[in-house]
Amino acid sequence: MSESQFRSDSVIIIKQGGSSGMNTSAVAQVRRQRFDRVVGIYHQDMYRYAAWLCRDKAIAEDVVQEALLRAWKSLEALRDDTAAKPWLLTIVRRENARYFERRRLETVDIDNLTASQAALLAEQPNEELDELRAAIFELEDEYREPLVLQVLMGYSTNEIAELMELKQGAVLTRLHRARHKLRDVIEKQAVL
Repeated sequence: MSESQFRSDSVIIIKQGGSSGMNTSAVAQVRRQRFDRVVGIYHQDMYRYAAWLCRDKAIAEDVVQEALLRAWKSLEALRDDTAAKPWLLTIVRRENARYFERRRLETVDIDNLTASQAALLAEQPNEELDELRAAIFELEDEYREPLVLQVLMGYSTNEIAELMELKQGAVLTRLHRARHKLRDVIEKQAVL
């Protein structure tokens, strides 16, 4: 069979299989349903993780939006939907890094806020919780990130190691040090 005959036969087979527009539409719909299912389950986790990483709700929303776009574009790379959560959180983590690589953020001295700016920060006071959050935020990223993944997101040390591309021993060390640093900060605050 010559190449030209093969091509014409292939075209005929494709045409006999049904309209390509219909198949494309069905494939797109299945892809969209899969994406909605995977993201619908883990969207809140993605946002919570992004908020802890970047410490700003607006930036976290931007990071999650970019992560969702990247996840949509590379959905075929997710071979097993049971691995969706670590896959999505890895995308969030990388998008967070990209965000801060691209932008120089304006800083504001929190001690010099106007009354209206300070009101935006106001919540119902919970001094103990505020002290714990502040202590977590003071941790270096290498200690804060695995701690947040384990305590708030419920990840095992194996999952954290895979997500952060570290060995499990390194994760255990970072978690141990993070807890000790937190304990030291909280004990110092209790003395004051």
